[in-house]
This record gives sequence, structure tokens and C-alpha cells, in this order.
Amino acid sequence: MTDKKWADHSACDIGRAIGQGEICPVELAESYLDAISAHPDGQRIYARLTRDRALDEAMAARGRARAGLRRGVLDGVPVSWKDLFDTAHIATESGTALLRGRVPTADATVLRAMTQAGTVCLGKTHMTEFAYSGLGLNPVTETPPCINNPQAVPGGSSSGAAASVAFGLAAVAIGSDTGGSVRIPAAWNDLVGLKTTSGRLSLAGVVPLAPKFDTVGPLARSVEDCAQVLADMENRPAPDLRGATLAGRRFLVLEGAPFDGIRDQPAQGFEQAVTRLEQAGAQIDRATLAPVEDALALSPIIYTPECYAQWRELIETRPEAVFSPILERFRSGRDYIATDYLAAWDALRAHRQAYLAQTAGYDAVLLPTAANLPPDAARLMQDHAYFTIENLLTLRNTRIGNMLGLCVLTLPTAIPSVGISLMAPPMAEDRLLRLGAAAETVVRGG
Repeated sequence: MTDKKWADHSACDIGRAIGQGEICPVELAESYLDAISAHPDGQRIYARLTRDRALDEAMAARGRARAGLRRGVLDGVPVSWKDLFDTAHIATESGTALLRGRVPTADATVLRAMTQAGTVCLGKTHMTEFAYSGLGLNPVTETPPCINNPQAVPGGSSSGAAASVAFGLAAVAIGSDTGGSVRIPAAWNDLVGLKTTSGRLSLAGVVPLAPKFDTVGPLARSVEDCAQVLADMENRPAPDLRGATLAGRRFLVLEGAPFDGIRDQPAQGFEQAVTRLEQAGAQIDRATLAPVEDALALSPIIYTPECYAQWRELIETRPEAVFSPILERFRSGRDYIATDYLAAWDALRAHRQAYLAQTAGYDAVLLPTAANLPPDAARLMQDHAYFTIENLLTLRNTRIGNMLGLCVLTLPTAIPSVGISLMAPPMAEDRLLRLGAAAETVVRGG
């Protein structure tokens, strides 16, 4: 990448180097594309490259940079896209054989916005089938590697998205989060991940799983990168993160369900991070909140019928083509009746209001991003009970943010594959990102 190695730098740092003339966008794109092709796990991470598109976009970015007409910080920066974001005339298959050969005619709205901001589309990353698991295991296509354990799964469903950044094969990745699919792979691969508020970003051109919960979000090396991506997707200036501080901030550690069955290292990493926040001047309280427990109890009847209704007709035409644990999860939603589903939504809306009332005095609510470490991929394939237990435990904490309709930021801690999550009210992303900017170095002990 010109005369310096930039693969381990943040996307915004790379963008600033382009603006200062230190990096040529075309050479940068070529170096990423060549690195992906040469990497031993490149084909496990990327479902397909968009080489011609990437080079065309990089040449346009080079021209703007030379003319002093750059569109923003990320103009010319290479980005990977989860394989459920439509790319015009390039296959978008959502990790399943049932959508093999699906070629959209237009870009997803968020991809179009990022292209307008000048980013370079490197290609489409592998993912969990239909985005319906938090583990990242996909024997139908590929299971990407985890940066910290070659025998383990990387987390999902944005598995290749996380791996592309963690292994230096993209500057930033765009994923989706329905029950934890940005935050889990971000945490397990020592990245920052942002789950945006449901409805904030357009889902047009995004292959759905559960549209009432599907969200779009970045996986990146820094909070600043996440803030810039969100701003570019919304065509607005990024929030000013300078001067962010933890002094006087009030955080609530969410006790109860997030710690049920938690493994030793996630618990240790989380508590170390909380201690560091307190040492940096934050006030820490702890409490169990009934609306959280009540909302989690509604999860099966809220999620599974919507997912099954979305894909029932296609799945039941060729059920044998679907990875059996994924098929089982889909079919678990077919026996609920409409009156119970509607009643559950009424109850969930009440729990959401109660939660917001009980946490109104806090800047953010804290919990471990995942209660476990990345499980062994081979055992997940061989042991159905192990798959079920680990998948449910993996998704339990992250699902809280989806069920309650919140925005959530996960930050890496000092222990590999352990993240701490900060939850904030709906549409409070800019405030959350300022908190994250103040906390990201602190919680890692840097």
C-alpha cells in the first residue's frame, strides 16, 4: 500500500493519509484486492470480489484527490459488504444455496450512499445462512476464521465482515444486526461494532431476516470509523468526538440475565473494563431490571414467527438445502398463533417504555457483549446440543438491545474476544459514539 503498511490502521486514518497525498487510492485498492487473493483464508472471508468496480471507484477517488475535491474522510477507502447488501449486477446470496444466482439490478440504498461518499467496494463477505445464527458457522458456503483462534467460529452472522477487517483485508466492513450479528463478530475479533436503531438506516436492497429488527451497522477498528460510516450513510457531517470524557458520566451495569451462565474470561474482561471506567471518573451503579427479563422471555414468539413468515415458501420448497440447525430455528416459528404474537408485541412495547423510564438517569447501560468465547467449529458441526446451547448463549446478551429497540456499541476489552457493550436509547447514536470515543482506550487498558 504505497510505501507504508496501512492494513492495521483505522479507516479514518487511511482516509486522512489519502487526503495528505501519502496514499494513492488506486494502489491502495489494488493492494487490498491482491492481499485478499493471496491470503490463505481469502476465499473463506470473501464470497466474491468486485475487482472491476473497486478499481473504477478507486480511479475516480484518485481524480478527486488530485483535484482537491474529495467528498469526505472516507473518500477512496476500501470497504467490504456483507453478502446480503444488494450490489448491482453482482450476486447477492445471503449465505444460502436457496438464493444462489440471485443478481440484483441496483445497489442497496446504504451502499449507494457510501459510494456517493467515495468509498471503494472491495466485494461481498461470507455470512451465516440467511443471517440466522450468532455463531458464524456456515457449511453451505464458508465459515470464516476467527482472528484469535483458528479452530473457532468468528461469530455471526456478519462473520466475513469481521474477519475482513481483523485480518487486514478491508479498512472497514458493513454488516447487519438483527439479534447481535454486528456486535458478536466484532467482539470476538477485537473490533468496534455499532448496532444502529431499528428504522434509522434504510433496509431497501438488504435481504431481510426479520424486518422489524433488522439493522445496518459498521464493524471497524475505531469508534471514529463507526461514527463516520453512519454519517456517510445518512449524508450528514459526523459527530465531533473531540474532547469526549468519562468524568461524571453515569453508567448502569445490567445485572441478572446478562450474567447467567457467563464464562470466566468474558466475566473477567467485562469487570476489568468496568473498573477502568470507574477509575477514569465514571459513576457505576448496578441493578437488575424487570423489563429486560420480561422482554427476553418474549423473544421466541416475537422473532421466530417473523423469520419463518419471511422465508417459509422458499425454504419449504427445498428444506434439504438448508443447514439443519438453521432450518430448525426457522421452523420453530411456524406454530405460534396470531393472537399470541400480537399480544407479545403489545407487551414488548410496554417493556420498552418501562426500561427507558428506569434508565433515564444514565448515560449508558453496560453489559458483556457475549457471555461466551468463540466455540470450536468442528464440535459445533458434530454436536447438535452443543450448537443449540452455544448459539442461544451467544445471542442472549446482544438480543436485549434488539428487543428493547436500543442503539448499542461494543468495544474490545483487554482480554481477546471479549467485548463490553454500551446501550443507549433509540436514535441516540451520536451521544453513544461520544461515550465510546471516551471509553475505547480506557477499557482496553491503553
